[in-house]
Amino acid sequence: MSLEASLTAQARTLKAAGRLDEALDLYRRAVQAAPASGAAEHNLAANLGNAELYAEAAQAASRAIAKGHDAPETRLVRARAYEGVGDLAAAEADYRAALRQRPAYVEALSGLAHLTWVASADVDAALSVLPSELSPPIAMIRAKLLTGASRLDEAYAAVAPLAQAMPREPAAQVEAARLATPVDPVKAVAHAERAFALAPHDLSIACVLAETLLAAGEAARAARLAEAVSAKVPDDQGVLALLATAWRLTGDPRCAELSDYGTMVGAYDIAPPDGWPDLGAYLADLALSLNRLHAGRAPPLGQSVRHGTQTKQSLLRSDDPTIRAFFQAIDAPIRAHLAKLGQGAHPTRRRNRGDYRIAGAWSVNLKSGGFHTDHVHPEGWLSSAFYVALPPVMDGDERDGWLRFGKPGLPTRPALAPEHWLCPAPGRLALFPSWMWHGTEPFEGDGRRLTIAFDIVPG
Repeated sequence: MSLEASLTAQARTLKAAGRLDEALDLYRRAVQAAPASGAAEHNLAANLGNAELYAEAAQAASRAIAKGHDAPETRLVRARAYEGVGDLAAAEADYRAALRQRPAYVEALSGLAHLTWVASADVDAALSVLPSELSPPIAMIRAKLLTGASRLDEAYAAVAPLAQAMPREPAAQVEAARLATPVDPVKAVAHAERAFALAPHDLSIACVLAETLLAAGEAARAARLAEAVSAKVPDDQGVLALLATAWRLTGDPRCAELSDYGTMVGAYDIAPPDGWPDLGAYLADLALSLNRLHAGRAPPLGQSVRHGTQTKQSLLRSDDPTIRAFFQAIDAPIRAHLAKLGQGAHPTRRRNRGDYRIAGAWSVNLKSGGFHTDHVHPEGWLSSAFYVALPPVMDGDERDGWLRFGKPGLPTRPALAPEHWLCPAPGRLALFPSWMWHGTEPFEGDGRRLTIAFDIVPG
């Protein structure tokens, strides 16, 4: 085995173990060991992209192509990297190059359709990228685009024929159930029950069934399912959200103890980081740095953002000193919140060891009419909203643009209203459990609502 092959094999082992930074070191060494190898450059580029080091990924992919490794997979890697750094025109060129080489390349079709949506906010333009035949992968892409554009009936119609044609395929039934839930809860329950009968031990399918039952007004049955799943995965944030919703609908007193907004939600005004004379000066510089990262006209699909944009690259990977200073400025408020939470049997408190790690960070820029749909963060433990700049309308008392809690991000019968609100202010950090339903009230008027969000896991 060559040195390049040996290093690559070791890197793959480390990557599979979740040790991505160590794997990247070995991929770099593989390139050094075989400087003429386009394949080695491609492997490095792909894994730099996985690490959200998009600028380096684009450079490595370019070197791979220059060394003769001009495969559709490499064009895809570079397209995603260009998209990550905000060069949407270059990303589009590479997606199209990949499709010229392989016209039925599903990943490139999905990438180009998604990019078209982000760049234009025109779902019909994004749909026009896709072939007319509705194979399962293409149907799923169409449904995701239509969902992002809030054309929910059409999204369900895109996958319903697949579910009918594949009655013994749980994945098809699950997707149909999810898309039918806001459109026709009775059909959604039927799809979910079929999937659950096919795979009764699949916890994720049990959760989908619980969601459909909440929409159909069967909260007691949904609660029993969620309780059974929670007993097996007690730290699953999505399951905790289902529990809170089902308990609230059934009047279970455990709901109030679980939600406890007074303790679980915190608001902290940060101090200016070292190097800035005051908070206003720091926030002005931070807004300039963040605005440079916002490209396109629409948010990524599958996110909570409506009428705004969201950064693609994690802010944790930024080398901008102003952005890096942010993570220093929030350390004291986070530790104060951990102390406020304390420890105990509560699902959030029991994981509190007094330390933390930030698992992901991004920025959102909302324009007039913008808001976040109600959602949870399944990969987090604690989540956040930090306010960098706000439109003038948020100075009033009408809750325009305020952060809200308790309104489920899925249909319920009866519908549930928000239970708690937090008033934003420039320099203010909101912290709350990742399982807690949260969204924002829309706002109308001049100016932008510029924020940073991040997830925390126990340290």
